[in-house]
Amino acid sequence: MRAVLNAVFRTEVGSNAVKKVRKSGRIPAVLYGHGEQNVNLSLAGDEVNAMIRHGNKLVDLKGEVTDTALIRDVQWSTYGTDVLHLDLARVSAEERVHVTVPVEIRGVAIGSREGGVVELVLHAVEVECPAASIPEKIEVRVHDLHVGESLKAADIVLAEGTRLLLDPDEIIVHCVGRTLEEEEELAPGAEAAEPEIIGRKRKVEDEEEES
Repeated sequence: MRAVLNAVFRTEVGSNAVKKVRKSGRIPAVLYGHGEQNVNLSLAGDEVNAMIRHGNKLVDLKGEVTDTALIRDVQWSTYGTDVLHLDLARVSAEERVHVTVPVEIRGVAIGSREGGVVELVLHAVEVECPAASIPEKIEVRVHDLHVGESLKAADIVLAEGTRLLLDPDEIIVHCVGRTLEEEEELAPGAEAAEPEIIGRKRKVEDEEEES
């Protein structure tokens, strides 16, 4: 899915110039690739934030620059709250690219009803696909997964033209049995230890002294 970002040429470079760009509510970026010259840009901050919220990886640049680009890198502030800089690589819609996409579990596994726990082993995977068909996420359906079973890279169904860049035997998700400690915690009727009440021991001692 594509987002549209309005781009403006950024002629001044250096830390002070970048700070001025950010203070104005825009995000500094660099566009490179396809054997063309690197171009310094500034992008509207609200458009960049919306693009990231929606998980877009392919963008159409409009304004002073007209191009199609892939988000190659996002630089974040120390606490991950603000986007500081973007690296954009020129691509064509038909070009095949390598991108990392998140993995999400769909459905309730049979193993969950058997007392097991479904665990996502890989939270993101790298895929190769046409730039115009980058998936927002890879969905893994676990309905038929029993305790002790797993789904590997070879089991994942992908859109035509998309392939996982993983060993076919790489485990994506599995269903494991609970440990003895977990079973005891979940056991019905299990009573928690009575908390010690401050002052109780002293009160009992005082009563013994009075008797």
